[in-house]
Amino acid sequence: MRVLIAGAGPAGLAAAVSLQQAGIPGPEIAVLEAGPRAGGLASGFRGAETWEWAIERYYHHLFTNDTDILAFTRELDLQDMVEIHSPVTAYWHRGRPLRLDSPASLLAVPGLSLPDKVRMGMVLAWLRWHPRPPWHRHDTVTAHAWLERWMGRRAYEALWRSLLEGKFGQRYRDVSLAWFAARIYKRTSRLGYFRGGFQAWTDAVREKVEQGGTEVGFNSPLTLVEPQGGTLAVRSGQRSWEGVQAVLYTGSPNLLGRIAPALSATYRARLAGEAHMGAVVLTAALDRSLLNGVYWLSIPADAGLPFLALVEHTAMIPKERYGGNHILYLGTYVEQDHPWLSLPEQEVAEELLAGLSRIRPGFDDSWVRGRWLNRTAWAQPIPVPGSGRTRLPLPTPLSGLYLATMSQVWPWDRGTNYAVRIGKQAARQILVDLQV
Repeated sequence: MRVLIAGAGPAGLAAAVSLQQAGIPGPEIAVLEAGPRAGGLASGFRGAETWEWAIERYYHHLFTNDTDILAFTRELDLQDMVEIHSPVTAYWHRGRPLRLDSPASLLAVPGLSLPDKVRMGMVLAWLRWHPRPPWHRHDTVTAHAWLERWMGRRAYEALWRSLLEGKFGQRYRDVSLAWFAARIYKRTSRLGYFRGGFQAWTDAVREKVEQGGTEVGFNSPLTLVEPQGGTLAVRSGQRSWEGVQAVLYTGSPNLLGRIAPALSATYRARLAGEAHMGAVVLTAALDRSLLNGVYWLSIPADAGLPFLALVEHTAMIPKERYGGNHILYLGTYVEQDHPWLSLPEQEVAEELLAGLSRIRPGFDDSWVRGRWLNRTAWAQPIPVPGSGRTRLPLPTPLSGLYLATMSQVWPWDRGTNYAVRIGKQAARQILVDLQV
């Protein structure tokens, strides 16, 4: 085996395709996925046999400027899977949804003076349309300090501080402006989605990889990588490989230190020290719409609600794809020691659902036809100032072992577009090092 890839998410699959295209024979590449299906955090499920499409475990969509994944999709002749939509997004403000997707909607924000609104609009416009964003300069200051100074305290406190706090908890003051600016810079009002869901897309990519002769194995977590005479010995459960020239690891950084004990103590400490937020997402199938046409409703941390976002997926994708159910995500980020990451699923689900009556008076459990809870402790890297300078490189100190994770896609936020990008970058690095 020449190359072994750990992870059949977008990064691992994109790397496998790139290696095949560069001339490495498919049978000399293997992809090992710890879970039961391809997709990683973008994988999905069908809640009932009547569902035509799978739904993601953690809500996903594309921006129309997600050039890496869209180009990769065209490259594989899968472009017919892409749909483009124009859904409604809003912000929960003073007990009602408030649209914030246009200059006119900014002027309608209650509680701010006209100068405050104009100042906020100018700052957002500068971040959104700067022809050459100074990412490295942005990475020397926190979003909290910069926005409070340039947007003004009233506008920042009215809208943005609470959103940062909801996403990063007590660490919200530590988040780099580069991350915030990249979020504004990349956001588009029109959104993309794959016909059949992201699971259908990853399955189609997996089939392309397998057609090239590469094995994609499931329920096969990587358990050991160790040096062996200039190459690597790899173990996954009862299976083992010797003489592996390159291993690409695309999973959670904290696990790599255990899998590869030959890594230096300093490097393993860096892996363990990569700060992340966890995510808890409840998917509910309802018998009626909750948000009345709104696709995405952002919830500020000071609203006193148990979720950060409500995403009514069927405000963008027809409910007929899901057996006539209205699909609603209730999502939030939590600290890695939060009890919701370990409490019984029913208890967490009930606490999340209890907040819906604040959004839609009259809501009760009889609306719910089905519910599914997903949670992970390693969802969102915390991008502190200096992350662009200190992020881990693709090659690890152990020769032949490579790392490609969402904490390395600076200044961008985690997502399938950047998973494809870093997977391709890792493949190029491997090809250079193997002199292919």
